[in-house]
Amino acid sequence: MTPFADRLIDATRRHGPLCAGVDPHAGRIPALFGGDTPEGIEAWGIAMVRACEGRVACIKPQVALFERHGPEGMKALQRIALAAKEAGLIVLMDAKRGDIGSTAEGYAAAYLGKDAPFHSDALTVNPYMGLDTLEPYVREGEANGKGVIVLVRTSNPGSADFQSKDLEGAPLYARVGEALEPLAERLVGQSGWSGLMMVTGATGPAEAKAIRALAPKSLFLVPGYGAQGAGADEALAGFTRVGNRLEGGVVSASRSVNFPAGSESAASLAEWQALVEAAIEAAQNDLSSRAGSAPVIVA
Repeated sequence: MTPFADRLIDATRRHGPLCAGVDPHAGRIPALFGGDTPEGIEAWGIAMVRACEGRVACIKPQVALFERHGPEGMKALQRIALAAKEAGLIVLMDAKRGDIGSTAEGYAAAYLGKDAPFHSDALTVNPYMGLDTLEPYVREGEANGKGVIVLVRTSNPGSADFQSKDLEGAPLYARVGEALEPLAERLVGQSGWSGLMMVTGATGPAEAKAIRALAPKSLFLVPGYGAQGAGADEALAGFTRVGNRLEGGVVSASRSVNFPAGSESAASLAEWQALVEAAIEAAQNDLSSRAGSAPVIVA
């Protein structure tokens, strides 16, 4: 299989840097899909896939918001991920797993294995229990052309509680970025980019630039754009100039594209689809105009 980094960077060059979240928040699924039920979130999620098809490089389902519905919610997640695969979308599974030994191997097999029950092209993981906890995911990435997305400097207000604390003369997030470089080298593709991605919140553009200096080959997953308050310039701060464009990862938008104004009360699928597609295209155009690339929208 083509390495994950090559597939993702090729898709962003064609469609732009937007990654659309698929986050079925409690109480927000429109009644026309069946509301906040396993059946409703599945119908809504597949409709989101259809709205994203040909418009974005990738989607990012938030596992916790499916997990709260129990086994039926996880079945909905499974079907949405397969629908995305069939639509040609890259799936970044946002599960933030992090554990030791055989437990980590179980998570890695579930999401990144050759016969993983939950189709994923990459998985978010938490490194703060140590580098050994990341090894099972990197091995699956090497074997199956998958990516590993490591939390480095997150976008939430409390990230500074620990991630910005000094550790021997540098912030903890910088020490994590440095330590990840040998793992990143193992997932470098022909494009020169690594499939060991790093989460760098758009709410910390200076930190993103610092991490880029430490990790020149790692693609970034950038949350915090849109509903969390960061604009396109902040979101792209850690990207690299290649010719006349910026590249180096994807920028995630969830609530702003999942629930644009009027969509939750839409009376018909056509009305809902028009609102969501317009929100996706507006975000994609905003990011692409700053990145110096024009998205290709496939009707």
